[in-house]
Amino acid sequence: MKTHLKINSPPHQPNPNPANSSTTRLAVAVFLTLSSAIALPSCGGATSSSPENQLAASAPPPPPAAQRAAGGSQTAAVSKKAAETPAIRPQLIKKAQLSVVVKSIDASTKSVTNIVEKQQGDILGFQNQKPPDSSVRQTASVEIRVPQERLETTLQALAKLGNVENRSLMAEDVTDRLVDNEARLRNLRKSEEMVLKIMERSGSVGDVLKVSQELSNIRESIERIDAQLKSLRNQVAYSTISLTLEAAVSAQQTPEPSLGLRVQETWGKATHSVGELTLGLFGLGIWLLAYSPYLLLIGAAAYGFNRFKKQQSVPQIQEPKPPQ
Repeated sequence: MKTHLKINSPPHQPNPNPANSSTTRLAVAVFLTLSSAIALPSCGGATSSSPENQLAASAPPPPPAAQRAAGGSQTAAVSKKAAETPAIRPQLIKKAQLSVVVKSIDASTKSVTNIVEKQQGDILGFQNQKPPDSSVRQTASVEIRVPQERLETTLQALAKLGNVENRSLMAEDVTDRLVDNEARLRNLRKSEEMVLKIMERSGSVGDVLKVSQELSNIRESIERIDAQLKSLRNQVAYSTISLTLEAAVSAQQTPEPSLGLRVQETWGKATHSVGELTLGLFGLGIWLLAYSPYLLLIGAAAYGFNRFKKQQSVPQIQEPKPPQ
């Protein structure tokens, strides 16, 4: 297919401006080139009619060195993009243990309360163990929960209460569990949507009941996994600290009471014991009086049985017959 361009030109006149004439010839050449580029693909049955595509298709392939350079630039671009993409932060459950020797348990307990309130945490448990023996030092245990980003700050503040004897930190990575539960939850929600669409269709009562049962099972699984996710996220967001406070010195030995005080205490215990015994005997007498009719019947029955037994055990003496 040939493209003809007919140009009607006026009679030849001298051109006063040669620059305009050259510009016109250049425009005509460009127009002819573009017309040929458009007409040739249409005649050859090409799939794309875009001049840019035809020029790209007709261009010779780049040399191997250029291809390797292009591949290297693409690899570098992908590596740069992967480096710029932030990595997923691991989800950790952190638990810390801290043992501190302090001068006073009571004063340190108040300081612990102030530190926890300042760090926006909570005291989950407190136990003050007073030793029965004066030779044993007093200890107290505190269970603390603080936001994970404030864990290190809280540990440093608690360590300033005294001398640190033991300090440990444990972390559990639950990233895979969180990702797995989130994926399962998304799939279950999609299944719930599909089952709801199925329920909207008309069907028999049996089919509706089956779909309802399946929907109930799916929602039960959704609630269970959602509860697990909330629990894991809460454990990740808040870290726990097991704090042990130990007094620096043993408890002061209480002075022994005087002899007179001991005698007074002993007399009081003895009179109290006598009073308890008297009340116990009086109560026993009331119980015996209440059950006296039954006791009399039991006693009479026992007496009659013994008397009857004795009569049976005595041998009978036969009288001698008179001589005839």
